[in-house]
Amino acid sequence: MSINATLIAQLIVFLILVWFTMKFVWPPIAKALDERAQKIADGLSAADKAKSELVAANQRVEAQLSAARTDAAQRVADAERLAQSLVEEAKTRANDEAAKIVAAARAEAEQESVKAREVLRDQVAALAVKGAEQILRREVDAGVHADLLGRLKAEL
Repeated sequence: MSINATLIAQLIVFLILVWFTMKFVWPPIAKALDERAQKIADGLSAADKAKSELVAANQRVEAQLSAARTDAAQRVADAERLAQSLVEEAKTRANDEAAKIVAAARAEAEQESVKAREVLRDQVAALAVKGAEQILRREVDAGVHADLLGRLKAEL
């Protein structure tokens, strides 16, 4: 056989091999490659979707944290205002109680002063009568004595 016939036979065998490959081998390979490309595209789109969901979740978390911080700051401010109010109320009550105690002490001191004046008047009246008795060197009768004491008390 010559080189031309061998070449033609090889060309025919090659063309049959190409036809067989194109008809039976290439479509499953292309289909597998297409499926794989589709899976990769789906994975990429799922990754993009997950990334956008992650960004949205982070934004929601930040918003919730900001709201929680604001709420906590508001609660702290409310607690401070309440504490200040309680302190002011306690001061007011203490001042009122102090004023009541001072007023009671002043009233008691006034009563003691009045009692002391009465006792002093009685003593001064007794001393005045005793002095008058000694000056006169005579005894004053009980009725006159009581009358004298009454007048002295009134004058003092």
